[in-house]
Amino acid sequence: MENQVDTKVRIDKWLWAARFFKTRSMAAKAVAGGHVHLNGARVKAARGVVVGDQLRITRNETEFTVIIQALSERRGPAVVAQTLYEETPESIAARDTKREENRLVRMGQALAPPKRPGKRDRRLIRSFTRKK
Repeated sequence: MENQVDTKVRIDKWLWAARFFKTRSMAAKAVAGGHVHLNGARVKAARGVVVGDQLRITRNETEFTVIIQALSERRGPAVVAQTLYEETPESIAARDTKREENRLVRMGQALAPPKRPGKRDRRLIRSFTRKK
């Protein structure tokens, strides 16, 4: 892991090394697709990042805002990858509220009937829907 302030690392390599994306090509596609912003601006995959830069990363419906703490071109263990960045408190709070909203939506969908209507239920449905 390189920790020099002078050096720059390609943004796609850093995203891959920090384990935001599984492959470097996926990281490059995300950057090219506008899912990664460096200091508030869209960038290309070859753009260099330095310590102190702020990244806004969108993966699926999840958004991360992180500040780069260290540079690395190599992908290491997850424990080491987590030391490469610091997530902002606002980002953590936003992800928690989004997670809670998704949980409540899933709970609302779980209120559907657990099984198909039985014989008595079908009779009640028919009697309700028939117009006499």
